[in-house]
Amino acid sequence: MLKATIRSLLIVSPILLAAGCQKEQPPAKATAAPETAMAGSEAAPPHPMPSAQPGADVDLAGIAKADGGKTIAEIFAEKDQLADQKVTVRGKVVKTNAGIMGKNWLHVRDGSGAEHTNDLTVTTATVLPEVGDTVLVTGPVSLNKDFGMGYQYDVIIEDAEVTVE
Repeated sequence: MLKATIRSLLIVSPILLAAGCQKEQPPAKATAAPETAMAGSEAAPPHPMPSAQPGADVDLAGIAKADGGKTIAEIFAEKDQLADQKVTVRGKVVKTNAGIMGKNWLHVRDGSGAEHTNDLTVTTATVLPEVGDTVLVTGPVSLNKDFGMGYQYDVIIEDAEVTVE
């Protein structure tokens, strides 16, 4: 009896599959927005730098370059020479995110640079400053970091020491 049931299923299965394949299927709809597409997806754009809105009310006037340090514009301009080198930069915090991937994330600006070269992303395991705080950041410059899910950075300082001034 069991052999007869299995034989019947083996005969009927290809027929049912073929019948299902003949149905016209509507095109698959994308359910994820580009910024939430899966890692490795070619359609996922890089994580955008904050526009004028995050920290727009943060006054960037009068930020002095760190002694022996770089401005944010200089870090972007010299990024290839600075790769894996420790740099120091002073700026104001315009955005923070706590505890993502075990790190605190900051966006720092110093008033230098143009769009796409005026905002430096920093990760740290230490302090989480407030938006508007002036900070001294010291850490290694990393290039072309892709954390997946559209979070890609041409330039980032990871595992930095951050001091609120």
